[in-house]
Amino acid sequence: MDSISKSFEQNKEEEQSLQKPTQSFEEFLSRLPRQCGWIPLIDFYHYQGCWYHPLFLRGVIAAQQHFEAQPTEIFLCSVPKSGTTWLKALAFAIVTRTKYSDLSSHPLLSTMPHECIPCLEIDVVRKEYSNQTDAFPLLATHIPYHSLPKSIISGGCKFVYILRDAKDAFVSLWHFLCRATPKDATYVSLEEALELFCKGVSSYGPFWDHVLSFWKARKEAPHRVHFLVYEEMRKDPLPSVKNLADFIGHPFSVDEENEGVLQKIMDLCSFENLSNLDVNKKGRHRPGSMLAIDNNAFFRKGKIGDWQSHLTPEMAERLDQITREKFGGTGLPLYVSDADTHGN
Repeated sequence: MDSISKSFEQNKEEEQSLQKPTQSFEEFLSRLPRQCGWIPLIDFYHYQGCWYHPLFLRGVIAAQQHFEAQPTEIFLCSVPKSGTTWLKALAFAIVTRTKYSDLSSHPLLSTMPHECIPCLEIDVVRKEYSNQTDAFPLLATHIPYHSLPKSIISGGCKFVYILRDAKDAFVSLWHFLCRATPKDATYVSLEEALELFCKGVSSYGPFWDHVLSFWKARKEAPHRVHFLVYEEMRKDPLPSVKNLADFIGHPFSVDEENEGVLQKIMDLCSFENLSNLDVNKKGRHRPGSMLAIDNNAFFRKGKIGDWQSHLTPEMAERLDQITREKFGGTGLPLYVSDADTHGN
């Protein structure tokens, strides 16, 4: 039995335990394995094969218990810091391009992408958003496939999954959480974070099992799961954006392409454009909440291979070795499994 199926099966007992009406969330947490997380004084909890910050775990469980999916819904999925912000911007611009045909006043110029598409385990379960409509079917989540609410799996929903080189995803996540850590607190060092990441202890991790959960679903139902590769999109975004639009049911017409609509959307959603907007340089995401963070934390560099400025050759090889062991023979893009020339 593979690790994903095993983790799903062995945690049925957790689900049954959580159904007890007298058991509080805090009592439930006390029964789960726990591990020091990346943020000081906040432990991660192990549930259905993954590690969670308690705030996110509460949302995951609420979604599993109460969310009723609509068959037209499309979920944008990823491991954190794998290109989620860019994917949200592109998908939002594609789906709403008729409504916001005047790009000079487009919502993305004044609203950061994470506020344009609600997150299942944070926004939707807290009733801050109602179910989506056929006209705007997009939702986002970091929940691994095997832990999604049953109504999503059985309801015919579609999934767009974006993956990124584990080395860059790790470095990006570490920088992000350093920014999220209170200024008077001590955040984990890069070396400590790497040790946790390699053990699978990271938000919604293990990284590799998360990717494989959706890859397995894609192999079983390719018409429902569409994979995007961050590095391929950065090098040549046009084919990926066209395929994304086709998959989510909003293809670009020949006339739109001739009129430059596709190119304008790519320009609008480019890292260079979004990162230089006032809202993303000076704004704040979820102000007043425990998840509040400056918008600029979501726009650091977006560069392929930035890990080379942070990881030693030995650290990089350690991540690559796990990637080769986990992804080898699966059919995932070969660049993910191939060792880079470390240290160059």
